Amino acid sequence: MSPIISLEKLYEFSNLYFSLPTPFFKRYLYEKIDFASRMIGILGQRGVGKTTLIRQIAQNYKIEPSKMLYISADNIVDSLFNIAKEFSAYGGKLLIIDEIHKADNFANELKTIYDFLDIKVIFSGSSALEIENSKVDLSRRVLFYELNSLSFREFLAIKFDINLPIISLDDILINHFDIAANIKKQFKPLEYFKLYREFGAYPFFTEGEKGYNLRLNEIINIILDSEVATIYNVDSDKLNTIRKLLHLLCSSVPMELNIQNLSQSAGISRNTLYSYLYYLQKANLIEIIGGNFANKKLLNKPDKIYLENINLYNILCSNQNTGSLRESFFLSQTKINNTIKYAKEGDFEINDKYVFEIGGKNKKFTQIKDLPNSFVVADDIEVGFGNKIPLWVFGFLY
Repeated sequence: MSPIISLEKLYEFSNLYFSLPTPFFKRYLYEKIDFASRMIGILGQRGVGKTTLIRQIAQNYKIEPSKMLYISADNIVDSLFNIAKEFSAYGGKLLIIDEIHKADNFANELKTIYDFLDIKVIFSGSSALEIENSKVDLSRRVLFYELNSLSFREFLAIKFDINLPIISLDDILINHFDIAANIKKQFKPLEYFKLYREFGAYPFFTEGEKGYNLRLNEIINIILDSEVATIYNVDSDKLNTIRKLLHLLCSSVPMELNIQNLSQSAGISRNTLYSYLYYLQKANLIEIIGGNFANKKLLNKPDKIYLENINLYNILCSNQNTGSLRESFFLSQTKINNTIKYAKEGDFEINDKYVFEIGGKNKKFTQIKDLPNSFVVADDIEVGFGNKIPLWVFGFLY
């Protein structure tokens, strides 16, 4: 097959990609993109909307369709550099590569493209991608961004066309009463927050809410069977142990987390457990508080472990713990622009300044009453008072 025919076939698929309807609403990450960069990497969990975001980014450049090419790395047999070289030779300006983790030797391929071709590249990849452990240093060439699951604010915009601004953490802490009271005039926040808990963390709910959990379950399977297995060379029989570990974490109360018991219940050694926790955190299926990793080894015992977002509990938990659900939501919304630590008193310490205790509507200040800058975050209330803030309001942080 001659190069021009090969490129022609790639353009056929590319045109299908660009002909898809592009949502008007843009995810929070769009505003953070440095469009001047020659090479942009969008990483994130499967299903969070990376492919759509990249199409929106591409449209920002106002480049003629003939000079843009979309390819998916799981559908090509030639090297990325060879494709990019042909594309550039025919006047190409913007190359989009989806599922970069499916390409062989992708880091070296990207480096060669950057060093020898005058084109822009935007690529997407699994959040489990081993960028920092690659033999090729991409940090000087690529701007990496992480796309997380939907915030409550984004869910409202996509589902109900309710477009509200991002609210900073400091603004929430100071003005949460007025914020909640004004939002309450537009819709019933607890009613919509209940829907978010059920199917609001991933934008594919637009493809059908009844099939949402089935799709999410399939995504978890693909993340484990394809991404984790491939990137970390995990044998298929070991994946069942990782699945079992996910279910064990789901049923564990964070405050009662015991690494020894967890490793025994999963039937693995402590070192193997730490490796699996690393894989799951990199794949954005869990969130670990404390227990920093270095070279895939855990430096110290994790303080708390949660599933990455509140919808995962619907799939992986036979017995859901309400406290874990609340804390998981709070963590998923606050981690984007803030530093989260374990709090010896209370549940979380944010930005080395604020302490938060998470609970139900009747939660008191007993555990944190003597701490400065401490707040109770209460579920099942529409409007708070003083240092007691509704949980749902933190869904507007991004």
